[in-house]
Amino acid sequence: MPTISPEPTPPAPAAPHQYRHVAESFGTNPERYDRTRPAYPAALINRIVTESPGPDLLDVGCGTGIAARQFREAGCTTLGVEPDARMADFARRSGIDVEVATFEAWDPAGRTFDAIVAGQAWHWVDPIAGAAKSAQVLRAGGRLAPFWHVFQLPFGVAQAFAEVYERVIPGSPFNIQPARGPVLGVYQPILTKAADGIRAAGGFTDPEQWRFEWEHYYTREAWLDQLPSHGPLTQLPPEQLAQILDGVGAAIDALGGGFTMPYTTVVVTATRTAASEVAY
Repeated sequence: MPTISPEPTPPAPAAPHQYRHVAESFGTNPERYDRTRPAYPAALINRIVTESPGPDLLDVGCGTGIAARQFREAGCTTLGVEPDARMADFARRSGIDVEVATFEAWDPAGRTFDAIVAGQAWHWVDPIAGAAKSAQVLRAGGRLAPFWHVFQLPFGVAQAFAEVYERVIPGSPFNIQPARGPVLGVYQPILTKAADGIRAAGGFTDPEQWRFEWEHYYTREAWLDQLPSHGPLTQLPPEQLAQILDGVGAAIDALGGGFTMPYTTVVVTATRTAASEVAY
């Protein structure tokens, strides 16, 4: 899952899908990832299901199967495509059918689908090649719908955490002062890149955004359990990670033992047109 820092950050890399070592770092502990990462709002799942022409769904970068299980519960027949065999193995243990490949290299073998989704994963896919392949395997009227969690730590919480990161990892990206304003704009380059890729590939209606707002309360234990699964921390040496966890834990204790995180889950979505040229 791409992590939105609670503070202003530099623009995302021009081609994040090229940084496979980061994308594949999440598989170092799939049990923790699946246990701690938040699920998706039921309203999001239901809207994608109801606005797709049928139940056959492809989950790109399905990871441990968090979204795939939700779509299965909503009545979909779900196939996952996941480049990390460790994550795919975990998803299979919950009954999700998964094929190991990057989406760009995956062979659909003539299969077609009513919807293609990607939870926290589409930024690891080439935006034009991914949209073009989606156009090839979606049925007419099918829906492409990648989505992301955008979260913003409350200002006081973010400030306390930033002090810990500055002390343990001087000069790290976490050290910029927390933002007091909305963080959704920080994530807009990823959303725009996804929409631009769909337009460039052709074969779709003009992309639109759906937004779903919700909250989650984190105890000290729950946040410290999730924190090592965040991209910037998955590659830290154990001694530095331990210092981060100790410092963040102390900060949460000082804040009363927990905090409420506001989330916005954003979908970039378009419908496959009946017949048109695909650019890629």
